Amino acid sequence: MFKSVIRLQSRLGGVITFCKVCPRHEPFRNAMKYSTASAERKRFYQDVSISQGEGGLYEVNLDRRKLKTPSGKLFTVPNEALAIAVATEWDAQKDSIKFYTMHLTTLCNTALDNPTQRSKEQMISAALKFLETDTICYRVDEPSGLVELQRNEWDPVLHWIESR
Repeated sequence: MFKSVIRLQSRLGGVITFCKVCPRHEPFRNAMKYSTASAERKRFYQDVSISQGEGGLYEVNLDRRKLKTPSGKLFTVPNEALAIAVATEWDAQKDSIKFYTMHLTTLCNTALDNPTQRSKEQMISAALKFLETDTICYRVDEPSGLVELQRNEWDPVLHWIESR
């Protein structure tokens, strides 16, 4: 971890402080495990596949090993499409695993491990604050081609969100 923190410091050009003793910083310490993970690692698997596990959840397999989250939990997702997308990210890695290129894997890991120990309500509130500023919520009046493009591409997404 020390090397990762140093690497992060040099990239950001600032000083990072990290409290190892203060118990009130426990959620921060868990989050640091995610943000300072090694950026690359040698690829150790040949084949990537998905399988349906207990409760209908889907799992990603690297060779015959089941993928785990950074905290050691079994990596599971609720539907096949997401499992295929995550498996595709892992399969796209060549000689080394570049974690910073695997956005869906990172997002799923965060959802499964909840490193900041937020409640469901806190996560929803944070997401809604972000969504208020999302470009999809702001439309143009002209040119007509862009108006039509926004309607065709964004309206289905908004309707899907509103129906959930």
